[in-house]
Amino acid sequence: MPPLLAGLFAVFQSPGPLLVEFGPLVIRWYGLLIALAVLLGLWISTKLAKARGLDGGLIADLLPLLVLAAVLGARLYYVLFEWRQYQINWLEALEIWKGGIAIHGALIGGSLAMLLFCRWRRLSFWTLLDVLLPSVVLGQAIGRWGNFFNSEAFGLPTNLPWKLWIPAANRPAQFIDQSWFHPTFLYESLWDLGLFVLLIVLFNRKQAGSNEPLLKTGAISCIYAIGYSLGRLWIEGLRLDPLCLWGSLIEANCLRIAQLVSLLLALLGAAGLAWLYGLNRPLPDPGRPT
Repeated sequence: MPPLLAGLFAVFQSPGPLLVEFGPLVIRWYGLLIALAVLLGLWISTKLAKARGLDGGLIADLLPLLVLAAVLGARLYYVLFEWRQYQINWLEALEIWKGGIAIHGALIGGSLAMLLFCRWRRLSFWTLLDVLLPSVVLGQAIGRWGNFFNSEAFGLPTNLPWKLWIPAANRPAQFIDQSWFHPTFLYESLWDLGLFVLLIVLFNRKQAGSNEPLLKTGAISCIYAIGYSLGRLWIEGLRLDPLCLWGSLIEANCLRIAQLVSLLLALLGAAGLAWLYGLNRPLPDPGRPT
């Protein structure tokens, strides 16, 4: 490895969670990254919505509800599975700025909000989901860097050249003597970025000799479910802070919730593609009440 790159990896560590601290004014990297993801998502999804013949202002109408539901869902999901941390002082469950959110909870909360929105506006759930998911996975790629600045969501100890230094205060007790860990945030960020590119390319592909989309409505959503879940399945196996359905990582009997949910999502995505292309039938649309 060139000396310059070797030196860079040798000091691969977080500068800390705070970007600006001036008296009562505190700006955290995590919050800035979330804001950036939301703004980029609004811009991209608006352009994709227009490409599908939807009202350009539709995404701006949905966005506040979607963000609120996703954040609440992500926090509630995490707190429910980590209640032992909060049962003594449950008010700490409200301190979301200290970390502790789960993307699967955000997906559940956001999907429920979008379902209600679609039924209210009588829109196709799958069309709107296809429009939103490229922005969602890009937001996931950006948001994972919040884990870097917070020195959280890292993996097992490693000596690989791209190893991440973690301060002692953030290390699990069983690895307190270890300094370098897998940067699982980076693995997932790069995976999500690649999936974003794939979804955008597929979204914009047209049928030969036509201006109609190449993929059927709902296919983008199914590909996202499969693609994201496959990445999460293997990355989650490296992490040292998994949510466990039962057991614990210390006792090596942790049944990792994220892996179970990812497996379920991948199977649902595969079933959706089989429904669309194997049976040649449209996906049932929950957004339009009968």
